[in-house]
Amino acid sequence: MKKLIDYINNKVLVKIASLQTTSVIIRIIAGLLTSKAVAVFIGPVGLALIGNLRDFVGASHTIATVGFYKGIVRYVAEFKEKTLELSKTLSTVYYTGFISTIIVSFFCYFNAQWINDTIFPEYNNYTFVIQIFSIVLPFYALNMFSFSIMNGFSKYKILIVINIIGQILSVSIALILIYQEKLKGALISVVIAESIIFLITLVGIINRRSLISYIRVENVSLSVLKKMGFYSLMALFTAVFLPLVTIAIRSYIIDNVSYKDAGFWEAITRLSKYYLMFVSSLIALYLLPRFAEITDTKEFKKEIFSFYKTVIPILSVGMLIIYLLKKYIVLVVFTEEFKPVEDLFLWQLLGDFVKILSIIIAYQFLAKKMFWHYILTEAFLIITLYSTSVYFIDVFDSVKGAVIAHFVSYVMYYGIILLIFGSSLFGLDIEKK
Repeated sequence: MKKLIDYINNKVLVKIASLQTTSVIIRIIAGLLTSKAVAVFIGPVGLALIGNLRDFVGASHTIATVGFYKGIVRYVAEFKEKTLELSKTLSTVYYTGFISTIIVSFFCYFNAQWINDTIFPEYNNYTFVIQIFSIVLPFYALNMFSFSIMNGFSKYKILIVINIIGQILSVSIALILIYQEKLKGALISVVIAESIIFLITLVGIINRRSLISYIRVENVSLSVLKKMGFYSLMALFTAVFLPLVTIAIRSYIIDNVSYKDAGFWEAITRLSKYYLMFVSSLIALYLLPRFAEITDTKEFKKEIFSFYKTVIPILSVGMLIIYLLKKYIVLVVFTEEFKPVEDLFLWQLLGDFVKILSIIIAYQFLAKKMFWHYILTEAFLIITLYSTSVYFIDVFDSVKGAVIAHFVSYVMYYGIILLIFGSSLFGLDIEKK
C-alpha cells in the first residue's frame, strides 16, 4: 500500500513529533507505571474501583467540554487567517464550554453522594473524591480548549513539550499518592491527573495571549454551534454511553462473581487499550483524512483492502506475540496476584482483532458525516456489549464471560458494518439485480 507507506515515511516517522504519536507513547508509559503501582500497593480489588471512577471521569470530561475537541481543531485550522470567523469560533466554544463545565461541576459537587453510590459498590464511600473532581473539572476544560486551539494553529512543538512535562508531572503525583494513601490516593490521582496538566498549559496560553481578544460575548454564533454539533453529538454519544456500560458490566462482575475478578477484567481491558493505542493512532492519522478525500466507491474499496493487506498481517503477528508472552506481560505490568488475567487474553485479543477490522471501515461514518449510521451502529454495539456480557457471565459464572462477550459483540458489530458497506466493498448492490 504505497500511499500508506509514503504517508508513514513522510509524516509519521519524519514528523515523529506529531501530537498524536507522541501523546500515545507518553500515555502508554504513564499508564504502565501507574498500573504497576496500583498492582503492587492496592491489588485487583482496588483496580476495579479505580476503573469505575476512571470511566465516570472520562464521561464527565466529554460532557463538560461538549465533545468539542475535534471540531475546535478543524475550525481553528480553517479560520486562523480569518479574524471574524476565528473570533466567532473561539467565542462560541469558550462560552458554551464555560456554561457546560460549570453545570457539570455543580451537579457533581451537590450530587456527590448519589454519584458515589452509583459508580461504587456498597460500603465504599468516596464522596470527597467526587467533590474534588468537581472543583478541578474547570481546569481540565480550560486545558482541553487550550490544547485544541494550539493544535488548530499547528503549534506541535509546544504541545509536545506541554504533553511530556504534563504527563511526567501527573504520573509523578499519582505514584506519590498511591504510595502514601494507597486506594484513596489512587482515586484522587484519577480525578486530578488531567487537570494538573493545565498548570503546564498556562505557558502555551501566555504564548498565545493575543487570542484572548478574540473571545467576545457578542461574537457567540449559533451557526458555529450548529457546525460543531456534528462533532459534539458523535463524541458525546460514544464517550458518555460506552463508559457507563463499562461501569455497569464491572459492577455486575463485582455483584455476581467477585471484586477480584472485576479487577482482573479491568487489568485485561487496560492492557488492551495500551496496545490498541498504536493502531488507533495510525488509523486516525491516516484513514480519516484519506476517507474525507475519497468520493468514488471503487477508490474506497481499494483503500480498505489495501489497508487491510498492510496492517492486518502486522497486527496478527503483534497479537500472536502478545498472546505467547502473556505470562511475562502480566508479571511486568502487574504482579503474581494477577495471574488469572492470563486466561482472559485469548478472547480479548480475538475481540480486539475484529474491533480493528470494523473500526477501519466505520471511520467512513466520521469522514462522510454519516450521523445516523454512526449513532445507530454505536447504540447497537453498546446494547449488545452489555446484554452479551450479562448473559455470558451468568453462563460461565466467571469473568471469562465478559471477554467472550467482547468478542461476540464486535463480531456482530462487524457484521452490521459489512452489511452497510456491502455494495461498496463487495459489489452487492441488491437494487441492480
